[in-house]
Amino acid sequence: MTVPILIAVTHLLGSGHLVRAGHLARALAEAGHPVTLASGGMPLRSMEGEPFAFVQLPPVKVEGTDFRNLLDECGDAIDDARRNARQAMLVDLATRQRPAVVITEHFPFGRRQLAGEFLALIAAAKAADPKALVLSSIRDVLVTPRADRVAEAHARIAAQFDGVLVHGDETFLPLEASWPVTSELAGRLHYTGYMAFPSLRAQRSNPEEMRENPGLLRSARKDDERDILVSGGGSGAALPLFETAVAAARLTGGSRRWRILVGRATDPAAFARLAASAPAHVAVEWARPDFAALLSACAVSISQAGYNTVLDLIDAGRPAIVVPFDAGAETEQAIRAEAMARAGLAGSLRLSGDADRDAAALAAAVAQALREEPPAALLLDRDGAPGSVAAIARLLAARR
Repeated sequence: MTVPILIAVTHLLGSGHLVRAGHLARALAEAGHPVTLASGGMPLRSMEGEPFAFVQLPPVKVEGTDFRNLLDECGDAIDDARRNARQAMLVDLATRQRPAVVITEHFPFGRRQLAGEFLALIAAAKAADPKALVLSSIRDVLVTPRADRVAEAHARIAAQFDGVLVHGDETFLPLEASWPVTSELAGRLHYTGYMAFPSLRAQRSNPEEMRENPGLLRSARKDDERDILVSGGGSGAALPLFETAVAAARLTGGSRRWRILVGRATDPAAFARLAASAPAHVAVEWARPDFAALLSACAVSISQAGYNTVLDLIDAGRPAIVVPFDAGAETEQAIRAEAMARAGLAGSLRLSGDADRDAAALAAAVAQALREEPPAALLLDRDGAPGSVAAIARLLAARR
């Protein structure tokens, strides 16, 4: 049974929410469903050629970890006109398309500041089709807010949602590690497995992609001496890690090259300052399309502990150090880093804010990682795309 599906997402700091929502939309479209993905964050890349329809709302973003104050693309506080325009577009989509399934990415567990537009979307979908299935889509780890906001989220789930798709592996990192799971909420959770990118092994088996991207693998295979590879996702949130890596590399001397890959959403001036501060054996580059190949060939990976890092490191099978992003009230990456350390997938290091101490600690962690064997293979459910399609099919069947 194929049905129209509408997914709504707004990413604010990094790009992970939109990337996951895109994976979900793609999987559902490839299963035959007509899918529309409505994004309210900053544009990430062209969506032309995707099997789903894409709608860009007037975008919003945040500065640093201040999630209370939403900004427009120019960095100015958004006004009621922008809020109203976003909400009107979502309501119009639901009214015209009459989706049988509505999926809100992260809401109501987060995006509380956008509750009005998500609730209006759900109301419009229910008005168009009273039997519409309403689902929340979340990652493996959430940031736990105050108790009253947890209660608010639970009340919204009970009143307006038919289920929650948890894009993770319950045996590796259950939701209760980061969020209070009541018995009522537990009955609505559907673990789908991690939403994985195509792996490096898939790239190697795809000669067409290799011909289109000749840099894949080649640059990694040239290097007899493996690099220390430092990465931090797509946003500028990893700048403190990059600055610490430059200082640590200076302490280790020039016997091994360090390569720092900077997310393209980073301020170019900050990139220039970082590159200017780096010693000769440290290459500071913008993020590259052959990241997976570089990762699989590195001596040690140093990264934050975002959602996709788990999957990247499993694919690469290289010694790794994760340095979780924990500015403001962020706890997500610290919880995931602890799980990765328990599983033997990576060592975990927390920055203290003391630049000299952090550089010395990172240099020591790299020296230790260089002495270690690559991690053992970790069995993790990474079938999040087909798992999500199957979960939605079961929920639809149960409603008939």
